[in-house]
Amino acid sequence: MNHPLDRPAWNALTGRLKTFALGDAHAVRLDPALGVFLAAADDGAESRAALNDLALRYPGSGLVEREDGPMVDVLPEGPVASRAPCVQMVCSALKGGPQDARLGARLGADVGAMPLKPDDAAQMLALATLTKPGPFRARTHEMGGFIGVWRDGRLAAMAGQRLRLDGFTELSGVCTHPDFRGQGLADALSRQVVAGILARGEQAFLHAYDGHAATIRLYESLGFAVRTRVIYTVMAD
Repeated sequence: MNHPLDRPAWNALTGRLKTFALGDAHAVRLDPALGVFLAAADDGAESRAALNDLALRYPGSGLVEREDGPMVDVLPEGPVASRAPCVQMVCSALKGGPQDARLGARLGADVGAMPLKPDDAAQMLALATLTKPGPFRARTHEMGGFIGVWRDGRLAAMAGQRLRLDGFTELSGVCTHPDFRGQGLADALSRQVVAGILARGEQAFLHAYDGHAATIRLYESLGFAVRTRVIYTVMAD
């Protein structure tokens, strides 16, 4: 197995996102102000030692590895808070229309989507904390391309990008405040973000918990298909 998405965290943090990474050639950790991801280069002694060191310094780290891959059980020492199976989904074309950026812009305009700015960080964190779309920290928005919809001065919904690898960018942080669900906001925002990724000549990908059938159906309706299964491991704080 040598597909870049088999090891998304390692390949992102040693590639396009290396400016956000802590560590060395043996193990890397996403800056904890931005997220939780941790990964080792291999299962050798030096890599395991570096992995342990980063996990100790930054509790609550998360590791994502292909379920049947050689690194799935290469974990830091210490207690594990949770291990959950997830599906990894990839999209190379949006369903329901052409995948160019103009389509996404029109869909976003229909719901009033606009780029989110650094001044919006507190509301973004509050929305993510309430809705729990996945790991989201005070500076996660710096990873790029977050857009949102405002209603009555409140951030009603948002979506953005997270891990970036050669040829692939992750759709992430998709969430809607409970007061504004059922309006198609997550669909429209996801389409706009994905359209921008595809317009750059990349493919979009994402991770969803295996048991969240409704979430998986939503992404399938956009044009995502399951590529493989991964295990998401969270170390104890």
